[in-house]
Amino acid sequence: MSVTIEERPSVLAVDAFESDPRDWAPNEHINKRSSIPFILLHFLPLLALVTGVTWRAVTLAVVLYVVRMLAITGGYHRYFSHRSYKLSRVPQFVLAFIGTSAAQKGPLWWAAHHRAHHKYSDSERDIHSPKRGFWWSHVGWILCDKYNKTDRDAIKDFTKYPELVWLDKHDWVAPWMLGFACYFIAGWSGLLIGFFLSTVFLWHGTFTINSLAHVWGRRVYETTDTSRNNAVLAVITGGEGWHNNHHRYPWSARQGFRWWQVDFTYYVLRAFGWLGIVQDIRPVPAAVRDEARRLPPA
Repeated sequence: MSVTIEERPSVLAVDAFESDPRDWAPNEHINKRSSIPFILLHFLPLLALVTGVTWRAVTLAVVLYVVRMLAITGGYHRYFSHRSYKLSRVPQFVLAFIGTSAAQKGPLWWAAHHRAHHKYSDSERDIHSPKRGFWWSHVGWILCDKYNKTDRDAIKDFTKYPELVWLDKHDWVAPWMLGFACYFIAGWSGLLIGFFLSTVFLWHGTFTINSLAHVWGRRVYETTDTSRNNAVLAVITGGEGWHNNHHRYPWSARQGFRWWQVDFTYYVLRAFGWLGIVQDIRPVPAAVRDEARRLPPA
């Protein structure tokens, strides 16, 4: 399947495949019944029009968005998916537990599917390529039945830890605990805004990397996929928007390869490294960094 990069670095033309849902397998269609909780949760924050919104709830929402986004980007993605640094067993579990509170399923499920994305990126075997349509890459693949199970063979390096296997099977525990905590901290406003609304924002912030980061932005590396660098998405996701960089060298803990490419997740990892919690942070090789085309900052 060909990929055509136009001269304007912000525009990408791609060939689509299997774009007609009528040609998809039955288990690739959205399961309407099992998707009801996901859809309803988008509307629950509207109940705050009745309960009111407190500053405590708003503060809670901002804090939970940032902390849980870091657990996804620094934990689910850069640690469990790519092993870009090392952790001892206790902080490994803590990071996984915080990650599950984002309600994006378990760490083993998430990392196994992400490894498959890199292995087959933007080919017909990619689980969420935007070549199949924006909404499929953004959220459709999650709501179908095909990718419900964790591919244990793809994540054997972490299935040896029984606590992670348990957490992956019981990924509902942390979100429920956090939801109750938000209620006790800030009442109904804390639950509706602090937990539900921040979770919705967190979902779609994360999902933009699967969808928008493959169609909107600049390409400085000639990778075999359609990944793009996008500063706006980098701000929203704590550094994940430097996606073309990441696809060129996914083993690095740093995705903002240049000093001006803000990568908040990497800064946090470095801070934990100074504290001795994070070890062996994998850098970007100078040869890889210098391979990039010289374009103005995006």
